[in-house]
Amino acid sequence: MIRVLIVDDQIMVREGFSVLLGAMPDIEVVGEAVNGREAVAQVAALRPDVVLMDIRMPELNGIEATREIVAADADAKVLVLTTFDLDEYVYQALRAGASGFLLKDASARQLADGVRIVAAGEALLAPTVTKRLITEFARTADTAPRVPAVAQVGELTERETEVLVLIAQGLSNQEIAEHLVVAESTIKTHVSRILVKLGLRDRTQAAVFAYEARLVQVGR
Repeated sequence: MIRVLIVDDQIMVREGFSVLLGAMPDIEVVGEAVNGREAVAQVAALRPDVVLMDIRMPELNGIEATREIVAADADAKVLVLTTFDLDEYVYQALRAGASGFLLKDASARQLADGVRIVAAGEALLAPTVTKRLITEFARTADTAPRVPAVAQVGELTERETEVLVLIAQGLSNQEIAEHLVVAESTIKTHVSRILVKLGLRDRTQAAVFAYEARLVQVGR
């Protein structure tokens, strides 16, 4: 069973998601929180596999809550919930350590699949939405590449850099393998090495890194 904590200051949203996820045979809603501060405490007490995190909440917002949760447990999986796919705060949440995001109007199937994907250790990087999000807010970030990021890129092999760019474009391991005409197991090895060399926790952080290092051109 995948244990989920739902964090949102709107009771109707919490109850709605709880009903949808509770109907899934492999998902259990173990708790709810009404703000970020309560979420941090609930995560420490309940140890959920996935946290569904709203962004705009009183006392402690979802960005700061995500940062605290990930700082306390590097293996924590946070799936951000947002009303708009170009919400500026989502980009900040990804940088804070969230593993991906979903729109609040997602279908029951999309919600459940998103929880499963994040619980399995993958990043929820939908090419049509997440790439647009990261691109938009990379545009508003510092115009120059981050110096540490540029320096770290030099530690990657040419193939690893190529794989990193494809991750940032939202491709799955299988899609990257097909694009590069190699075995999927080979791509998994490359991804693992990329994360270790760059000191990143997951594919979402790798995607953000690629944009900030300007490996992927903004607007493309």
